[in-house]
Amino acid sequence: MNVAEQVVEILVQAGIKRIYAVTGDSLNHLNDAIRKNGNIQWIHVRHEEVGAFAAAAESELEGLACCAGSCGPGHIHLINGLYEANKSHLPVLAIASTINTDQIGMDYFQETNTIKLFEDCSVYNQMITTPGQVVRIVQSAIQHAFAKKGVAVIGLPGDLSEQKAQLPTSATSNYFPAPIIRPNEREIANLALELQQVKNITIYCGIGASQAHKQVVELSKLLHAPVAYTFRGKMDIAYQNPNEIGLTGLLGLPSAYHAMHQADLVLLLGTDFPYNTFMPTENKIIQIDQAIEYLGRRAKLTMGLCGDIKATLEALIPLLKQKESRKFLDHQLHFYKTVKQHLQTYVADNGSERHIQPEYVTYIINSLANHDTIFTVDTGMCCVWGARYLDATKQRKLLGSFNHGSMANAMPMAIGAQLSRPNQQVIALCGDGGISMLLGDLATIKQYNLPIKIIIYNNRSLGMVKLEMEVAGLMDNQTDMQNPDFALIATAMGIKGYTATDPTTLPEILSEALAYNGAALVNIYTNPNALALPPKIELSQVAGMTKSLAKLMLNGKMEEAYQTLLTNYKHVEDL
Repeated sequence: MNVAEQVVEILVQAGIKRIYAVTGDSLNHLNDAIRKNGNIQWIHVRHEEVGAFAAAAESELEGLACCAGSCGPGHIHLINGLYEANKSHLPVLAIASTINTDQIGMDYFQETNTIKLFEDCSVYNQMITTPGQVVRIVQSAIQHAFAKKGVAVIGLPGDLSEQKAQLPTSATSNYFPAPIIRPNEREIANLALELQQVKNITIYCGIGASQAHKQVVELSKLLHAPVAYTFRGKMDIAYQNPNEIGLTGLLGLPSAYHAMHQADLVLLLGTDFPYNTFMPTENKIIQIDQAIEYLGRRAKLTMGLCGDIKATLEALIPLLKQKESRKFLDHQLHFYKTVKQHLQTYVADNGSERHIQPEYVTYIINSLANHDTIFTVDTGMCCVWGARYLDATKQRKLLGSFNHGSMANAMPMAIGAQLSRPNQQVIALCGDGGISMLLGDLATIKQYNLPIKIIIYNNRSLGMVKLEMEVAGLMDNQTDMQNPDFALIATAMGIKGYTATDPTTLPEILSEALAYNGAALVNIYTNPNALALPPKIELSQVAGMTKSLAKLMLNGKMEEAYQTLLTNYKHVEDL
């Protein structure tokens, strides 16, 4: 057995099912070892960044995933996707094969310093230099990725891969314990006393509360507390939750923002969000999280506790008495109902030829998608529409670049999701800017016959950037997109392509595409002036929009200014 074959055996024992990579050079012996072993699938992506994003999605769904990059450019191409995995606390193993050991430090062709290169996007980052280190480093890397919930990088020189393996002197198995951590009895009692004494409470949940849906709902009923949530927490918290009031933050709704600011106490469960801009400052805040280092870094806390949310709430609930007054809760639920009614105005007004409202697009997708669909969303406007118009069920999942905020993540994540869950529907909501970045990996989707449905919100611009410039009082510049015919490109790659320009025919086109037996891409011409405002509008933002409109008019762009003004007025009026 050579070193590469030994590495593959360890990966198989750890439960790795596939490696996302572009083969070549220093990776070739690892590739051959995978072929011989037969228990791991090599997924030949067209770009290593796609492989890293796909591994991040697989890790979120399955718990551990692997990608690889060959020496030099292959390492660098991995970095963006690895940043996403690491910032989202997803266990991913990255194998960075390097130049031969006798050339390291000699400025050799395609040489990179993997220790320096990956230091900021990993929880473990080591180079194997002798066959005797192989088992210990690979085993340790997997343990670090799992325990610290992040990226573990293994540097593996190409010549070392073909050397004879040595018998291990340490454990060859990996261990994935699941200890239950919660606050002690005194802390739980103090928490119960604080919650019982406070009049109006709002609960805010993140991805850390994803396993505690039942307990969150029970707690909210006891406290008559509205429940808001992060984008990552939505699919696990919002379903069958009578007291849910939506999201806050840049993608969120006024209902959640107001409920947090009008409460006497905000209870943060398993979340390191919202950021300071959306965090209330005049009320009490209690935060519970397994990561002690997150406590208090976004807000001043009345109490900070360490614990698994489900276990903590199970210990807390028996100590609480039913609150009597529903006044605060009913007020927030009534306001949320009004906000949702306003959201439907953008569905009823579905747009016009080549200006289909993106809200309407997402509403139709939501109504046609399966109860257990896995959605992936590109960063930008697609995140906004997904946050506001995709409904939660017990089985649906929502994946995106929510912490790193990268463009072009939706289609690669859909690859990892579909390979991990071959029997579930996977829908990628892509911006035209995002899909353009990594368009080549449509070929990967075809090569592995993945029945992914790709929806392109083709607004012919970098929509979120355009909005950012406008609220800053700038006239948008170089945000326009001269796009190809995406449906034609899909067809050329062997994927079923559709184009939608008319809102009246959109439901039929989407229905046919989602029912198609195979990969399908729908290129939808959406309204480039559709506007996504945050739940709270600052006067400076209104002033910025006014300046931007004035500059458009002064530069002779009267029609564009007029359309933007109409759209902005409608959004501001609703909020």
